[in-house]
Amino acid sequence: MSAATATVTATDARIPLRGHLRHTGALIRRNLLWIKQDPESMFDALLMPVIFTLLFVYVFGGSIGQALGGGQHGYVQYVIPGMIAMMSMSLSQGVGTGFSQDFNSGVMDRFRSLPIGRGSVLFAKIAVELARMLFATTVLMIVAVLVGFDINNWAGLFATVGLSAVFASSIMWVFLTLGVVLKNAQSVQAMGFLVLFPLQFGSSIFAPTKTMPGWLRAFTDYNPLSTLADAARGLMVGGPVAHDLWVTLGWSVVITAVAAPYAIHKFRTKS
Repeated sequence: MSAATATVTATDARIPLRGHLRHTGALIRRNLLWIKQDPESMFDALLMPVIFTLLFVYVFGGSIGQALGGGQHGYVQYVIPGMIAMMSMSLSQGVGTGFSQDFNSGVMDRFRSLPIGRGSVLFAKIAVELARMLFATTVLMIVAVLVGFDINNWAGLFATVGLSAVFASSIMWVFLTLGVVLKNAQSVQAMGFLVLFPLQFGSSIFAPTKTMPGWLRAFTDYNPLSTLADAARGLMVGGPVAHDLWVTLGWSVVITAVAAPYAIHKFRTKS
């Protein structure tokens, strides 16, 4: 361990929990003020749920809805819970690109020179990104109601949002790690696309998996986005919930347990 790393570790160890919470709150405020100064950074959270909802409902809703036996209205009930799951994954990428930009602009060097908990910087990033995800989910549900989604179970809706937030926070640790180890935001974005694209479309988010080839169904069975989408569907529309709920929570715990310590370690030791 280098002298600088030892000093950082010792500084973290001396900071009490109240100090970590105070530092995290101050950094959350800093990140929110940055969004206020740069409102364009919210365009993805505003436009993504609108565009995806209209695209999939009106382009694919008729044909897939007929296969489901409920027409376009039936497809709306099917796809909207899945799209909440998709939002949790898509917007998680932003925490990695923003983190990388902060490194390249020198902001992180300033943070690491201050006597603050290093984990506070990462937790603040995740908290603000979760707030963006909740904003996007609100926009999504407004558009969903306008295209015919029936909210018959408000408790199920809130449970779905909570489950999506838990899963999103675990995925954010992965993207924070990418933001530390990759050289620039473009690299994080490209790697994120390579990860997100097969996970989103190789899942039950947009269409049932029963008509997929066997090899692809084997992948979707282990895809956490499938279990998250199916759990959301059960909570909001009705159907089995327990198995998909516990599998999604299990994925969240495992991903966080592996990625969070590694992300914090890489952030502390990055030269």
